Amino acid sequence: MSLTIGELTYQQRLDMLHAKKLEHTRQKQEMRGSMDSDDQGQIPLPPEAAELVEAVSGSGVVIKDLILKGFKPKSNHPSGGFFGPKATGENFRLLLEAHPTYINPINSMAGVYMVNFNSYRKPGWNPDYDYSHLHEEQNKYGLDHGIGGVQHFCPDLTIGLNLGWGGLLEKVRRVNPGASEFCDGLEEVLLGMQNWISRHAEDARKMAEKEENPQLRENLETIADICERLVTDPPRTFREACQWLVFFQAAAKMYNGSGEWGQLDELLRPYYERDTEAGVLTDEEAIFHIACLLLSETAYIQLGGPDADGKDLTSPVSFLILEAIHRLKIPANIAIRVGDDLDHRLFRRGVEILFEDRMGFPKFLGDKPITEGFMKNSYPIELARQRIYSGCHWLAIPGREYTMNDIIKIELATVFDVTLKEMMADTGIEPSVAELWDRFVKHLRRAVGVIAEGIDFHMEHMHKVFPELYLDLFCYGSVEKGLDATNGGVEFYNICVDGSSLATVADSFAAIEQRIEKERRLSWHEMMRYLETNWAGTDGERVRLMMRNIPRFGSGGSLADDWASRISRTFTELVKEKPTPKGYNMIPGLFSWAKMIGFGKRLGATPNGRRAGEPVSQGANPEPGFNSGQPGTPTQMVVAVAAAQPGYGNTAPLQLDLDPGMLEGEDGLNKVEALIKSHFDLGGTLININVLNKETILNAYKDPAKYPDLIVRVTGFSAYFASLSPELRQYVVNRIVEGE
Repeated sequence: MSLTIGELTYQQRLDMLHAKKLEHTRQKQEMRGSMDSDDQGQIPLPPEAAELVEAVSGSGVVIKDLILKGFKPKSNHPSGGFFGPKATGENFRLLLEAHPTYINPINSMAGVYMVNFNSYRKPGWNPDYDYSHLHEEQNKYGLDHGIGGVQHFCPDLTIGLNLGWGGLLEKVRRVNPGASEFCDGLEEVLLGMQNWISRHAEDARKMAEKEENPQLRENLETIADICERLVTDPPRTFREACQWLVFFQAAAKMYNGSGEWGQLDELLRPYYERDTEAGVLTDEEAIFHIACLLLSETAYIQLGGPDADGKDLTSPVSFLILEAIHRLKIPANIAIRVGDDLDHRLFRRGVEILFEDRMGFPKFLGDKPITEGFMKNSYPIELARQRIYSGCHWLAIPGREYTMNDIIKIELATVFDVTLKEMMADTGIEPSVAELWDRFVKHLRRAVGVIAEGIDFHMEHMHKVFPELYLDLFCYGSVEKGLDATNGGVEFYNICVDGSSLATVADSFAAIEQRIEKERRLSWHEMMRYLETNWAGTDGERVRLMMRNIPRFGSGGSLADDWASRISRTFTELVKEKPTPKGYNMIPGLFSWAKMIGFGKRLGATPNGRRAGEPVSQGANPEPGFNSGQPGTPTQMVVAVAAAQPGYGNTAPLQLDLDPGMLEGEDGLNKVEALIKSHFDLGGTLININVLNKETILNAYKDPAKYPDLIVRVTGFSAYFASLSPELRQYVVNRIVEGE
């Protein structure tokens, strides 16, 4: 039976969109297998536009994917790849012109991406720019060096919202009298965008003509009208602004996985105020449009926080965004910036939703520590306040700062492993903790140096390989100067350098000091024999447990806690000791993303009782079961991770996994608020929280298919538990069941 006008409420439409999201997720799981990353808004290509390809990963796993049928990038290099701004822009335009449209009559927004940039951009680096001179040490220390890394800085979308795609095109043509290849590439990107958006208008119009339901027909006609306008003009209304952001984000993901909306409440506030004052927008309608926007991508969002003058940016739109994701109930990456002047109602509503929905969001940022920390890089407070949350653990000044956040990783446990083996191979010295530490610092300094050389190499060549054309459009200076963001196009350069596996190394130092030097229950050479045999045999297991069962990092006042502070402080000092040889500022953080699984697989046994191949510790967190094998308390976690902060404006997140039964009612909410504030008062920067009971997570682990809706905060990102690999599911289970 046909629906009549008014039969579908906004919530009914959201329920239908939620079901479609689960269907798309199931299709992605069947096609791609495990997805150890953000769930993201990508949907499978329709059969008529798809071609199935299979590839074997480095681990021997067959990976299936759908590629866009009939689309083949044009190469300008013998390697078969395409490089440089003009070729990059031309190929992205070809992709957009071939990319299918997507319109769901239930949804108020059109457009979604179906093609990942990794599927059409191969090879990723121009082999003419050789950095083999760095390979030996990059491999030795297991570095994620960052060369060729893309995006991970924040655009200022007010530029695009104010100009529209047509205005951006006029701007590029106006400042391009010499027809530079850079601006030619930008123009190709914009022409591709206009084509893609115009085709959505055409297809929505055709669908409206065939739609029998008046309510849905009207929706489709409105979509067509909006898309026609947005081809050239900037958005005028709240709904148009949301639609513009959908198109921006989908294309950004296709270009190089980039995007992020940043301070979304402030981006949408002017449109909300105009429309509500004019009486053309209700809060219920605004919530629905925001939900449709959030459905298009799990982009990173900050709510609240200060403007340059310190005024809190919390507005009614901040609450509408929280309400939209509360009703939609899909993975999201929303952070509330908590400061002294924050509207407490926003903080409280965030905590309520965290416990009501139990989906790992929102997360919480400490305004004072990240602001004052960034100022230590010789920036004024006005700039520090403008650095907003835009990624898993990172912040950036929108449109003005290039950062390479969350790309570069120094895996501390690998550096430790190199150090220990070197010391034990030196027959001319007597092994000692003091000697081990001195050598660890030497190798860590060299690892930082190799990273610095890699940063310079990246900055010298990246604009000639794969420039940031898409995000350049939303930066201050790139278009005007005709320079890519990697090549001097923006104002500030602060390159993020993360350390990972802090607890693994701290606990290893502490176990050696306690069991070998203080108690003399084991010799250095005996320990090495057990490590080399991976704790084999009954005696090996006994020794492993002996090394593991010390007061570990997080227990409070232990040797391991002291070592964690010492390691973090030294890592920070080495990163900040000097800029790169070519003068780029580096800022330290502690974050592993989801790489603790991969980092651990390549590492042998370690003195903290960890077996070869097992995961290393996560970011700045103590290891699961750190409290003598018993669940640690949230207070222990709050104190331990706060003490390990590098303190220069980049975060070292705290991951908390709370049982919902622990904290109930008003009193429970008050305790969580106090816990969050305490961490920030102690210098903590960012908190990720899961609210899950052990029974649920264990049942989901046994049969993930029975829990398609279960969302967990893995690390900086949230994802459907069933989409994760068995290894990452196991890690999350261990973290929750053992209690950190």
